Amino acid sequence: MKDITLGKTGIKTPQNAFGALPIQRIDTDSAVSLLRRAYEGGMTFFDTARAYTDSEIKVGKAFEGMREKVYIASKTQAKTPEDFWKDLETTLTNLRTDYLDIYQFHCVPQCYKPGDGTGMYEAMLEAKKQGKVKHIGITAHKIGIAEEIVESGLYETLQFPFCYLATDRDVRLVKACEKAGMGFIAMKGLSGGLLTNSDACMAFMSEYNVLPIWGVQREKELDEWLSFFKRDVKMTDEIKAFIEKERLELLGDFCRGCGYCAPCSVGIQINQCARMSQLIRRSPSEGFLGEYWQQEMMKIEKCTGCGACKKRCPYELDIPVLLKKNLEDYKNILAGKAQI
Repeated sequence: MKDITLGKTGIKTPQNAFGALPIQRIDTDSAVSLLRRAYEGGMTFFDTARAYTDSEIKVGKAFEGMREKVYIASKTQAKTPEDFWKDLETTLTNLRTDYLDIYQFHCVPQCYKPGDGTGMYEAMLEAKKQGKVKHIGITAHKIGIAEEIVESGLYETLQFPFCYLATDRDVRLVKACEKAGMGFIAMKGLSGGLLTNSDACMAFMSEYNVLPIWGVQREKELDEWLSFFKRDVKMTDEIKAFIEKERLELLGDFCRGCGYCAPCSVGIQINQCARMSQLIRRSPSEGFLGEYWQQEMMKIEKCTGCGACKKRCPYELDIPVLLKKNLEDYKNILAGKAQI
């Protein structure tokens, strides 16, 4: 397992980090046990956010008394300086610490800059001056905004979706970060759960100067990532062939399952229903073909086409169209007219 240095931050950590979004779905004791096992297995970088309900609280409990042994990054979705300071104080309290290694503006609608009228970048600078934030980071989902962030030279780290479904433009972004001395934190390394071959995912990441944060919720998931501390996985012809096959199957307009489109006015579970065609072919299909998911998928027929989800989608997908395509495919599968 090679180490990655996150640009000019100087933060050096194994290229195998823990994304703490999923632990909001499990109880505190299980989450704390998972986090401590991750550290004991070799992970030293942990990424959470104010928006992840009680994730910060669980991370704080797990690493209380050993704060200096780990790197902790969190995020704020605040849009005003007032809310920024409220979020920061809440985050520090939740994490039981007086500083963050990296504090990130979360899923930004723009590249915050000094003098842009928002006061957001100035607030972040002041937090760093006070010692509450060691390094200034930012996360984005839209490539154009991410490129502007890199060009600005204002941020020490960029967090952006990156996996073996990456486009040439995504790869250029990674290289631009490296050239600019910015650390690149790779989120969505499993593309919302659509990618299931951990060896291929890790081999791909090892080709770049990026830090992947794997979303971990279960012991068996953690075991997969910790296994790479004991065995090196590098890109091979076999893995390249596998990735190419995956890219042919999955590239295009597909839902990553991030959930930023929610809520739906008629109760559609968009982040699952809009990618049902992929899920049903890449996971044990019985669960997705059962009564529960049949009822959830049929809610798509109630879609009003209001476009609210489309406006919120960070990938600018035409979600109403995507939902209808998935429903049509789903009905064909139920009727035996399509192969799984």
